[in-house]
Amino acid sequence: MPKFSKRSTKELDTVHIVLQRLLKRVILRTDFTVICGHRGQEAQTKAYESGASKLQFPHSKHNISPSLAVDCVPYPVDWQDINRFKELASVVKEEFAAMPEAEKLRYELVWGGDWKTFVDAPHFELRFAEGLNPPKR
Repeated sequence: MPKFSKRSTKELDTVHIVLQRLLKRVILRTDFTVICGHRGQEAQTKAYESGASKLQFPHSKHNISPSLAVDCVPYPVDWQDINRFKELASVVKEEFAAMPEAEKLRYELVWGGDWKTFVDAPHFELRFAEGLNPPKR
């Protein structure tokens, strides 16, 4: 059975509890690596300058603490195999749908692989459900 590596656990500890609960369900079904949770200013600037992110600090969901975004890669890693990213996303979406509403805390899940202009296959993020006011920071 797959389990999180030390690096994945370290990154997972930086994300919102809803994402932690979700990904702990997903790892029971398929193997993957958590490559990024929270990003500080330096890491976000590097991601932006390299083209890995379209947002500058502090506008990414990775920049909130705890992070409302997480990047996950199917394991073993093959950046060219988009079908494996789609399979991982399918499991993540299924597990999110199966989570009790009380555990979702009125968040919706968004996969960066569904975006039309900047496809970001490793990226998953939480958005506050439409029509509801986000909690105050």
